[in-house]
Amino acid sequence: MEGQSVEELLAKAEQDEAEKLHRITVLKELELEFDLGNLLASDRNPPTGLRCAGPTPEAELRALARDNTQLLINQLWQLPTERVEEAIVARLPEPTTRLPREKPLPRPRPLTRWQQFARLKGIRSKKKTNLVWDEVSGQWRRRWGYQRARDDTKEWLIEVPGNADPLEDQFAKRIQAKKERVAKNELNRLRNLARAHKMQLPSAAGLHPTGHQSKEELGRAMQVAKVSTASVGRFQERLPKEKAPRGSGKKRKFQSLFGDFAAEKKNQLELLRIMNSKKPQLDVTRATNKQMREEDQEEAAKRRKMSQKGKRKGGRQGGGGERKGGLGGKMNTRPPGFGGKRKGGQRPGGKRRK
Repeated sequence: MEGQSVEELLAKAEQDEAEKLHRITVLKELELEFDLGNLLASDRNPPTGLRCAGPTPEAELRALARDNTQLLINQLWQLPTERVEEAIVARLPEPTTRLPREKPLPRPRPLTRWQQFARLKGIRSKKKTNLVWDEVSGQWRRRWGYQRARDDTKEWLIEVPGNADPLEDQFAKRIQAKKERVAKNELNRLRNLARAHKMQLPSAAGLHPTGHQSKEELGRAMQVAKVSTASVGRFQERLPKEKAPRGSGKKRKFQSLFGDFAAEKKNQLELLRIMNSKKPQLDVTRATNKQMREEDQEEAAKRRKMSQKGKRKGGRQGGGGERKGGLGGKMNTRPPGFGGKRKGGQRPGGKRRK
């Protein structure tokens, strides 16, 4: 009994080992193509098992997916591994299959005016260190920003320049100059963004900083200021003789998100009916207006043509009346035999030959 039990245990162990090897060993007629960089396995074997599976091939598909996944995992175990934070990871090679992108490639950022000027003149930017030596504090400090080196805003005494007003507050003047520099940098940043997106510059619709504005510029600036409200200038007061602005446009109206479902259903059904109908929908009013417009254009063309013919004919008749009786009309400088109508078929200088 003991020998038989040992034999049974050994046979069971061998069977378990064979099942494990069968689970990780997959035989294929054609080897799979692997792209380990993308964790991709391509199976070129014909699906003979699926053809015999009948109307329910779920089990065959599950077995085929399992075998291909096992082959892919076997390839991953052959890659070099490394330990990262108490975890063993495999280093994947570079992918060989080019996959399509979800979104297009980002466009290169357009150059600013300074970058264009620097490229034109060949100016190269020199990289500066962020820390500089501050002689006042005797330590290394930042070049810009908070607690920077040689920070003049921390001075309690400012020397008044010789050409400045002695009663002028130099501290307030320094603060105002800093605000102007910040505003100028922000304006340049917005101009660069507008130029990059090919939009209208902020100063094109307003007033220029020169102070010499034309009538059209002042009118355009006033119109932009009036429509810069939530109601697009609808409730803005007007002057007694002010004309309504042209080309102001209309505010777009959108339907509410939680509206009448019956009306929405009706609109969708009407749209589907128009799309499925073979005959196009005829707008009688639009067709009538088009026909009347074409007829008016034809009549106008005929009148214009007749007027041009009448002018040409009148000009010829007027020219013949002036030449009647001689070259100059009333003054007849030719001999009596020339000019005028011929009577009796006579020729100048004698009677008609028979």
